[in-house]
Amino acid sequence: MNFSSDNAAGAHPKIVEALVRAAAAGPFPAYGADPITSNVEKRLSEIFERETAVFLVATGTAANALALSALTPPWGGVLCAAEAHVEIDECGAVEAISGARVMPVEAPDGRLTRAALEARVAPIRIGDQHHVQPAAVSITQATEAGTVYAPHQVGAVGDFCRDHGLHLHMDGARFANALVSIGCSPAELTWKAGVDVLSFGATKNGALAAEAVVFFKPELARDFLYRRKRAGHLFSKMRFLSAQLETYLEDGLWLANARHANALATRLAYGLVDISGIELEYPVEANELFVRLPAKVADALFAAGFHFYPWGAPPPDSETPGLFRFVTAFDSDPGAVDALIATARTAAAPAEAVEIAMADAAPVPAGDGNEAIAEIA
Repeated sequence: MNFSSDNAAGAHPKIVEALVRAAAAGPFPAYGADPITSNVEKRLSEIFERETAVFLVATGTAANALALSALTPPWGGVLCAAEAHVEIDECGAVEAISGARVMPVEAPDGRLTRAALEARVAPIRIGDQHHVQPAAVSITQATEAGTVYAPHQVGAVGDFCRDHGLHLHMDGARFANALVSIGCSPAELTWKAGVDVLSFGATKNGALAAEAVVFFKPELARDFLYRRKRAGHLFSKMRFLSAQLETYLEDGLWLANARHANALATRLAYGLVDISGIELEYPVEANELFVRLPAKVADALFAAGFHFYPWGAPPPDSETPGLFRFVTAFDSDPGAVDALIATARTAAAPAEAVEIAMADAAPVPAGDGNEAIAEIA
């Protein structure tokens, strides 16, 4: 019943079991010098078809802020979508850790375009000591609007970065969801399209707390060991982060989890848009939906126990549909999706139609376990 965020989801049982095994295996070298961490580093290089420099951290905020600190001098700027997590939801972590300034760019569907980036940098005097100097671009995959960048769209941003001497960072908190949506290889969606550094997320997709900063140009990571330690994100028992990622990447678990979440988001989208008065704000391309709901439908869903977020400014009156976000996860229940659709359909129906349906409904025998169904009907 919880569609508020994939952060609200639990951890995959296989990942929990991996932690138990790591705990029972006895002592290991500390601070990432263990064989589990080494295996994860090698596996990520295999997955991305390239030698990478990999550093594990526990949170996406740490991954983004530390990655960007390696790309940006203190006087530099990070161009990102206006709704990007690094701008809206990380409490100034990028600025605090790197000293750089986050520079938002309008991206109506969550995706940065070359044209929007060119317009944003046009007034900046490059080389002028009075102006923040752009140093990097950060894109989110999947985006904060639930859309995804196809390889050619990443490539267009990558070309902009090359032409302007900037680095390209990808916030991949939902990278697996974007990848299975598109159906390309991890390499095609990252370094082959111009990405220099990826924040590779796992927490939203079945891990407890595990993210990786993946440098596709290892020379950019030459000081990263010190950056991570100084920021307080070097774990002494690193193997417990690594054990999560080792299992996450094993036998395609990360992709299977993402496929399940995406499939249920699509199922929910099809069910809701079939109801009069309900509209999608953006295409559903991963595991997030942004939906405009009449007030009576939203109220009925909240009253029935469904959890989801109001999004953006509240509507000016009760007649204007409000915008809400729904997120599915690796462990979302198809039955809960169907129940949400059924509740929304009932709430959206005109009162006369509900009265007719109730009058035509066959009586339900008492005590057969169907009382809840009778109440909904």
